[in-house]
Amino acid sequence: MKKQLLSVAVIALTFISSAAYGFSQKGQDCSKCHSLKKEEAASLLKSFDPKIKVLDIRSGPVKYLWEVDFETNGKKGLVYIDFPKKNLFSGNIISFQGKQNLTQRRLASLNKINPSQIPLKDALVLGNKNAKNRIIVFSDPECPFCAKLHQEMNKVVSERKDIAFYIKMFPLKIHPRAYEKAKTIVCERSLKLLEDAYGNKTLPSPKCKTSAVDDNIKLAEKLRITSNPTIVMPDGRIFTGYRDADTIKSLVDKP
Repeated sequence: MKKQLLSVAVIALTFISSAAYGFSQKGQDCSKCHSLKKEEAASLLKSFDPKIKVLDIRSGPVKYLWEVDFETNGKKGLVYIDFPKKNLFSGNIISFQGKQNLTQRRLASLNKINPSQIPLKDALVLGNKNAKNRIIVFSDPECPFCAKLHQEMNKVVSERKDIAFYIKMFPLKIHPRAYEKAKTIVCERSLKLLEDAYGNKTLPSPKCKTSAVDDNIKLAEKLRITSNPTIVMPDGRIFTGYRDADTIKSLVDKP
C-alpha cells in the first residue's frame, strides 16, 4: 500500500511539473503538439542504463505522460516520460475505477509467453480439466500468499466451469522444506496434500523418484519466473502475486 501511495504522489508531482510548462488547456489534446521518438527516449534512458533498447512509445494512461516500452538484459519493462521530457516516472499507475493496476496489466502483455511451452503432465488440476480457459499457476507449498491465492482459485472454479487451474510445484530456496514437500505432492498428484501443506500440516516423505520439481525450477528460470505465486493466463500474460477471485475472472474475461 505504501508503494501505491508513493506512486500516486509521484504522479501528482509530475502533474505539477507538466502544468508549469503551460500546455494544459481545457479540451486540448496535448499529444498532438508533443512527440517523443524512440531515438530521443533511448538517449534519455541510456543515462540510467547504457544497454537499454526502446521498443515502443505510446500515449500513457495518464495525460502528459508517454508510456515507453524497453528491453534490457533480456527483460522487458516500461517507464513513463512527461511531455516536456524533463521527468521520468518508474512505478505503478492505479486507476481509482476498479482499482486496476494499469502498469502491471501492460507489463503482463509486454512479457507474454507461449503457454504451450509449459508442460502440464506433472501439474495438479483444480477444476474441470476440459475447461476452455486454462490458467497455469507456479506455486510453493510453504508460500503464504500461494495459500491465500489457492482459496480464491477454489472460489473461481466453484463459480466458473469454464476456468481450470494447472498448478506447477515451484519451491523457492528461501523455504528449505518446500522442495521435499513439493516432491511428495507431485508423487501423489494430490490437491489435498497441497492444501495440507498450505495449512502447515506435516507431509509424508516422497514415495517416488521424480525430476518434475527440478524440471519446474529450470523452466521457471528459463521463463524468468522468480517468485510465487506466478499466474500464467491462457493468452500467455504473466502476473505475480496474490489476486482475488473477481480479479482472476476479470483477467480472463477482459484481456
